[in-house]
Amino acid sequence: MSTGPVPTLDPGVAVPAEAVAPLMRGIDVLRRLTDAGGTLSLSELARATGLARSTVDRICATLAHMGCLRLDGRDATLAPPLMAVGNAYLGALRVPALLGPRAERLADELDESVSLAVPDGDGIRFVHQATRRRAMSLSFRIGDLLPAERTAPGPLFAGAWDEDMWARWRARRAADPEDRGFPAVPPRQEPEKERFEERVARAGAAGWALDDQLIEPGLVALAVPVWGPGGAVACVVSVVSHTSRHTAASLREAMLGPLRAAVTEMEEALREPAPDGPAPGPGPDAPAPTGAQATGAQAKGPDAAWAAEAKQRLGRDFVESLARGLAVLTVFGPGRAELNLTDIAAATGLARATARRALITLEHLGYVASRGRGFHLTPRVLALGFPPLSHLTLAEIATPHMRALSAELHDSVSLTVLDGDDIRYTARVATSRVMSVNISVGTRFPAFATSMGRVLLAGLAPDARAAFLARADLTPLTPRTVTGADRLGALLDDVQRQGHALVDGELEEGLRSVAVPVRDLAEQVVAAVNVATHSSRRDLARVTDEVLPALLATASRIEADLHVAGRFARIPAA
Repeated sequence: MSTGPVPTLDPGVAVPAEAVAPLMRGIDVLRRLTDAGGTLSLSELARATGLARSTVDRICATLAHMGCLRLDGRDATLAPPLMAVGNAYLGALRVPALLGPRAERLADELDESVSLAVPDGDGIRFVHQATRRRAMSLSFRIGDLLPAERTAPGPLFAGAWDEDMWARWRARRAADPEDRGFPAVPPRQEPEKERFEERVARAGAAGWALDDQLIEPGLVALAVPVWGPGGAVACVVSVVSHTSRHTAASLREAMLGPLRAAVTEMEEALREPAPDGPAPGPGPDAPAPTGAQATGAQAKGPDAAWAAEAKQRLGRDFVESLARGLAVLTVFGPGRAELNLTDIAAATGLARATARRALITLEHLGYVASRGRGFHLTPRVLALGFPPLSHLTLAEIATPHMRALSAELHDSVSLTVLDGDDIRYTARVATSRVMSVNISVGTRFPAFATSMGRVLLAGLAPDARAAFLARADLTPLTPRTVTGADRLGALLDDVQRQGHALVDGELEEGLRSVAVPVRDLAEQVVAAVNVATHSSRRDLARVTDEVLPALLATASRIEADLHVAGRFARIPAA
């Protein structure tokens, strides 16, 4: 049976004899899903890749077992644990960690969006975005690939191109004059107003570059290079605005001074020595080995022993070489920007020959590069799911886990955030019953009388909690509602200590609910998730014995996904 073509980085480059074909096919599936926005049907994936449907099924079953995608009927959807691959690159790069906070401060100072970009061949990729919330705002995502000639950073990077790179760029332009190969940008509508070579020369002389509506009408950007300690451009920082606020000329006049001052600080930060790396091993975000079946604790990455066990358990439906290849990518990270073959083999538990074949394959595809005996990740790894996944909201991250819990318990499951003195529903999975809790997303309730509200209030800093108790209207909603600042304060202390809140008939007679917190990477309570039921279905003992353990496990799964997704991307509540 034919398994379809083997993808290659460049049709003119022969596939190495030692390349691992199943790994190449699995990477192609991930890339096609990314370009499609994160979701495709299995049949569409087969058509897009040219692979046999049975091969696509095996690849997707493997990725689902790793937690990197979800299979929902006929559709495959990328899932947050896949972001471990992009996180490995971003962590090794150091730029987002060191310069991201400075970009955020610059965006606040200028009240404009600020981006950090790195080169990827004859394109650029964003590695950090500090965006302003406006009606007309940027839609570019971390990891999006843009053609160099249609951006402000592009001319600054192209100043370092050699003749081979210029030849490659010209060939790409001739083959794809409308930029159809760049899903993140609209197709080119008009020919260039100015030759790219001339923009590159002018940017090199001036030390800055402009994008005057090259991506699309109305968008203008100013870019300045950030030089690394080795004398090469480490990244480019851009200030992006709209013509309703600035022309390209006025943007340069207003922003060039503050931008250059910020770049000076960034360059000083990059001169700080990199910390010594930890012993090589799977990165902290390595995909959980059992995906959605994990009990919630951060799982060990998919090393060789786990891959072999999964292969034995799933049989021919598990593509072991794909799991091994992704494990190799997640070995890199902070303090582990460059590793040799011995380090990688030790970290993954793979035989040196097996690790070497994975590296040969990944280098051929452009995801790994080598210097002497050392290997490092390239920006291209961000093309494996990062752009669509980096735009997920907490509600979107939580919903699949909530849906599974609702199916298990046959009760409604909700997610809320604190909004003033109220809770606001941001996600909800309702159960189908004659008598059910009828609440929609966006609904608000007083925080003090709800289980989720008490979890969220218990997570506040002491000063913020005291301020709430001093000002809040604690008018009872039912005869059972706990009122009085002293009584409520004591209850919140209990919730903080126990890690959950149980409310019985205080918001509405007959409504019984239990809630637990959802914490971010900084261990801050950012949301609460609950199960609500009618008192006739479960008594308090059954809620504690049956519902609470399942709810805690679900919250842990949500947190695990949130921690991976939020390492280098800002995750909004909804």
